Amino acid sequence: MSFYKNVTAKPWEYTSPTVGTGPESAFASSSERIALTLFLVVVGVIFSLLAVSYYVRMEVGDWVPMNDPGLLWVNTAFLILSSVLFQLARNTAQGENFARARALFVAGGLCAVLFVIGQALAWQQLTSNGFDVANGPASAFFYLLTGLHVVHIVGGLWVWSKTTFRFYSQAELASVKHSVELCTTYWHFLLVLWVLIFAVLANT
Repeated sequence: MSFYKNVTAKPWEYTSPTVGTGPESAFASSSERIALTLFLVVVGVIFSLLAVSYYVRMEVGDWVPMNDPGLLWVNTAFLILSSVLFQLARNTAQGENFARARALFVAGGLCAVLFVIGQALAWQQLTSNGFDVANGPASAFFYLLTGLHVVHIVGGLWVWSKTTFRFYSQAELASVKHSVELCTTYWHFLLVLWVLIFAVLANT
C-alpha cells in the first residue's frame, strides 16, 4: 500500500511532515521526493532504451544522417541558464530571502519557456527544409527524442507555474521551499537528459 502511495504521489505538492518524518528522522524522505525519484528513474530508463534503439536503427541501410539546426546550441544555452537560475533560487530560499528567490525562480522558468519556443522554431526550420517526421528514420528519431523531452519540459513548467503562484500566495514557507527544491532537482535532471540527447544527435 505504501509503495502505491509513493508511486501515485504528486511530487509538486508538499505535505507537512508527520511524527517520525521531520528533521528528527535523519534518514526520512518525503513521499513527494520518493515519487519524484521513481519518476526520474522511469524516464531515464525510457530514454536509455530509445537511445539504444537509435543506434541499432542506424545500422540499417536506409539511414540518412541529417544536419541538426544550429539553433539547438542556443536552446541548450537557455536550458543551462534555466537550471542555474533554479539552483540559485533554491539556495536563496534557504536563506529566507524569498523576494530574490521568487525573482530567480520566475526567471528560470522563463528561460525554460524560451527553450521550448526555440525547439519549436528548430522543428519549423527543419520542416521548411524538407525534413519532416516522414522524411526518414533519422528525422523521425530526431522529432521523437526532442519532442518527448519538450513534453517533460512543459510538464515541469506546469509545476513551475503552480510553485510560482505559491510564492505570491500565503503558502507556508516550508511548503514553498520544498516545492522549489523538487523543481530544481527535476530541472537538473532535464538538463542532463537534454545534454545526452543533444550529444547523441550531434555525433551521429
